[in-house]
Amino acid sequence: MQDNTAVERPTRAQKGLRALRFPKRMLNINMLWWILIFSALGIMMGLLAPKFSKEYLGLLSSHIFLPMVKSLIVPLIFSLLIVGIAGHGDDIARVGRLGAKSIAYFMCLTVIAIFVGLAFGNLIKPGVNSGLDLCPDGDPTCKKPNATEPFTIGKQLNDIIPVSFFGAAANNKSLQITFCAVMFAWACMLVPNKDHKRVIVGFFDAVAGVMLQVVNLVMRFTPLAIGGSLAKTVASNGIGSLAVLGKLIGTVYAGLFTFTILILLPVALIARVPIIPFLKAVRDPIIIAFTTASSDAALAIAMENMIALGCPAHIVSFVIPVGYSFNLDGTTLYLGTAVLFVAQVDGQSWPIGEQIVRMFLVLLMSKGIAGVPRASLVILQAACETWGLPTEVILIILGIDEICDMARTSINLLGNCLACVVISRWEGDFVLNRAEKKDDDDTMSVLPDPENPDGHSKAHDFENGSKVYDFETAAPTVHVVDGKGDVKRTTDL
Repeated sequence: MQDNTAVERPTRAQKGLRALRFPKRMLNINMLWWILIFSALGIMMGLLAPKFSKEYLGLLSSHIFLPMVKSLIVPLIFSLLIVGIAGHGDDIARVGRLGAKSIAYFMCLTVIAIFVGLAFGNLIKPGVNSGLDLCPDGDPTCKKPNATEPFTIGKQLNDIIPVSFFGAAANNKSLQITFCAVMFAWACMLVPNKDHKRVIVGFFDAVAGVMLQVVNLVMRFTPLAIGGSLAKTVASNGIGSLAVLGKLIGTVYAGLFTFTILILLPVALIARVPIIPFLKAVRDPIIIAFTTASSDAALAIAMENMIALGCPAHIVSFVIPVGYSFNLDGTTLYLGTAVLFVAQVDGQSWPIGEQIVRMFLVLLMSKGIAGVPRASLVILQAACETWGLPTEVILIILGIDEICDMARTSINLLGNCLACVVISRWEGDFVLNRAEKKDDDDTMSVLPDPENPDGHSKAHDFENGSKVYDFETAAPTVHVVDGKGDVKRTTDL
């Protein structure tokens, strides 16, 4: 028996609509896939058209992308540092002991992370004997860096403390900009009139918000810049030069893995963190952070899972946001390795003491960059400009930055989630599966914000006495309700 049902064929109008949807679908492709596509195209062009790649495709990275990144250094570092320091100043002062413990913990872990990055950079030496010719003879687009002066304390102080802020800004002196930002933020915290401080911090918070959008626009050129950079690298140094990038990826991942096993795991064991429940709680946030290479994308679910695991909401709402400014373990480890890699490619050999001083300065510059896409490139660019290192190496690193960013963002998130549990234990306020242990007679609940009737506020029940924040509306109020859901009293945090 034959089926006589007619098969509908798409009309010309339907075909036209499908054709119009195709560019939109292409724009929705993940950035990682664009990077892989243009990386492959760049390598092919470097092999098939070396002269064209060196003379023209290399301009995509060296004369378009890199200058745009340089233009971000001053406004991005200055605004983010002021917001990161002055914006959290009142929070740290208000929570007192909790703030002091958190900052001490963050600084210890990030310093250890830098030492781990330096250790692997010195042990594996990914940039030594790289064979990369950064400035081939006859290449008009490349400038050899000036010979660096001997490293002295006096010279370093001159590089840190500026004569003029505007002179430092005009010359992209990142260390001097960092010094000015720290002093300005400190002064903001000391201003007696807090309204003045709120206006200043609000202004720079707005500047930082706009700069983040500028960064997003600049980073849309990343796939093209990577393709041009790889094309020029392969054309100038051959396909074997890509092995150096593989060595750098291996060094970064080995350092991050070692930091997780030898540092974070012992910290968790010493603090008596329940390992299996903790791993279940951080599994989804880490997957999101790794696949998107964005810590912001996993922020909300990470905070919710830490509260559900047993951390008090007032600790979670303080530790994770402040940790995003002060506890970037993965990023600091990567920057330590990357700066050392650039110096090794350039043929420089820094003594251990000099490496440590330089890394502390990089650590200071990196505060507040979480959530900024490719912010590590901006910091790396600033460090190279400060110490006379060849910025052409950054264009080579750009090709593998996405792969490294996925791993370092995951470690940043893991470190901040662990910090929540550790500090909760430290405060004696950790209760495993807190959200499941309800008291029917007297429970804590976050009620919807009257100004936010759409129901976006997150409601959780906690033990009596806990402090609860509404993460969507940041409503600083605790409502104590009885078993029937009636409000018994309201307490401000």
